[in-house]
Amino acid sequence: MFKPPLSISPLFIAITATIPTLSQATESPQAEGFVAGSSLRLNARNYYMNRNRQQQADDNIEWGQGFLGIFESGYTEGTVGFGLDLNAMLGLKLDGGGGTDNSSILPVSDGNGNAPGSFSTAGATLKMRAFNTELKAGDLFLNNPVIAGGQTRMLPQTFRGVSLTNHSFDGWLIEGGQASFTKPYNQSGHKRIGTSYGNLRDGDESLHLNWAGVAWSGAPNLTSSLYASELKDIWNQYYYDLDYTYRINDKIILNPGLHFYHTQDTGQALLGNIDNNTYSLHLTVGIGSHSVTAAYQRVNGNTPFDYIAQGDSVYLDNSQQYSDFNGPNERSWKLKYAYDFAGVGLPGLSSSLSYSRGELDLSKVDPQSRGYASWHSADGQNAKHWERDLDLQYVVQGGTAKDLTLRLQWATNRGGNGYGALDNDTDEYRVILDYPINVF
Repeated sequence: MFKPPLSISPLFIAITATIPTLSQATESPQAEGFVAGSSLRLNARNYYMNRNRQQQADDNIEWGQGFLGIFESGYTEGTVGFGLDLNAMLGLKLDGGGGTDNSSILPVSDGNGNAPGSFSTAGATLKMRAFNTELKAGDLFLNNPVIAGGQTRMLPQTFRGVSLTNHSFDGWLIEGGQASFTKPYNQSGHKRIGTSYGNLRDGDESLHLNWAGVAWSGAPNLTSSLYASELKDIWNQYYYDLDYTYRINDKIILNPGLHFYHTQDTGQALLGNIDNNTYSLHLTVGIGSHSVTAAYQRVNGNTPFDYIAQGDSVYLDNSQQYSDFNGPNERSWKLKYAYDFAGVGLPGLSSSLSYSRGELDLSKVDPQSRGYASWHSADGQNAKHWERDLDLQYVVQGGTAKDLTLRLQWATNRGGNGYGALDNDTDEYRVILDYPINVF
């Protein structure tokens, strides 16, 4: 199924220089002073998006310039150390309005179709560390399979709450927390956490999301993780993955992997009944600078696989630039080819081309569902759609512009057999320019 304007997948994470990844988080922090251990990182992101709706007269076109600054202090000395993190964001509209807005780069416009000229936000996080445990409270950058802030727009999404991480055992990350509010990536203020595909009724909202999980990387080339979350009065969601890289020789590697989600309604069930098992399997064969990936994904349930609004917490192989292929009872296949031009003497230049195809049954969706009734279509028993994605990226390798990144993305999604009840045929173009700066 297509991604709504305020929903994304984790295909493009270009601010990894500023936001820690899960693998980075498994490394135990070193004992440094409050000042000596501090850092300041900036990122300037120029973002253009054009969604060309084939059955509509107006396209969604927006162009903006974003600025992100993150200061992270070290910890005070002693058995228990204290620190402070700060962040500030500014988004400027370069183009977007007159009916072409609402692509999700800029804030949702007024009734005249004109997005505001700028938007900004700032946040702070208090943190405490004792032994191998770190506690944070405030505005959080989160990145795990059940609550991951969206990073694939002009500015990142953050959450307001508390988090706890522990690195007491080699190769293990243990974490948990609670988030009550989110700062969406295209607006200044905070709001309660919603979902990407469910429609909450007026007055309904979840008060918080709780999560806990473990990630393991204790064996060479083998990783696994297990997470659980509760979006209060909406769902309990569980996740498991297993990924292995086997090197046959210096040039050939095999990489099989599995992702699995189970989602079940809970509490007041504000989105109605949910009983959904979704999984994906992949196998990547790498030969030198070339790699080919084949993936299969299956949604078992009469509701779509859903995740938090604007979030990147959809760790599935067939989550593409435009569509997640996550519709009710959907089966999908993907074939992807990637090439690293370092093999021909052009380090920093990489590309990928993929084709995905899905079949789903919309007739089994409950037309009286509290949150997913809009997915029902009596004519959608054998709905189909396909997507073609092309991605080209270049990262400057040295000089004053080192790490400057230019990324070009193009997605084409077409549907049939009743799929039009959900979405229009769409072409989507993205041009993203990132310039990260490590001040200190």
